[in-house]
Amino acid sequence: QVQLVESGGGLAEAGGSLRLSCVASGNFFEVRSMGWYRQAPGKPRELVATRGSSTNYLRSVLGRFTISRDNVKNAVYLQMDSLRPEDSAIYYCNLEYTSFAGGPGLTSWGQGTQVTVSS
Repeated sequence: QVQLVESGGGLAEAGGSLRLSCVASGNFFEVRSMGWYRQAPGKPRELVATRGSSTNYLRSVLGRFTISRDNVKNAVYLQMDSLRPEDSAIYYCNLEYTSFAGGPGLTSWGQGTQVTVSS
């Protein structure tokens, strides 16, 4: 069983910064990628940033958000700068992994952390 624990959400003013953290624990053989998705009310969940063999960003966060990983701690971080009200959403940590050598790819999600940006 894999568990993702997120922290760091909260309230920020437009132009401010927040840093999200997520630590994965449990039984996994290989971590393929870790990243962040977000979901605003009435909208589908969207990829914000992921980091595996490549790094991917949502176009609207390029130059403002930075994803980083600590492979020893099985952690992923999202530094969010120059925040905008439209960044307000629940942010979910994502883990893509395998549980044994040659096994199928699996996905795990964190419980979500609220980010609210005031104008």
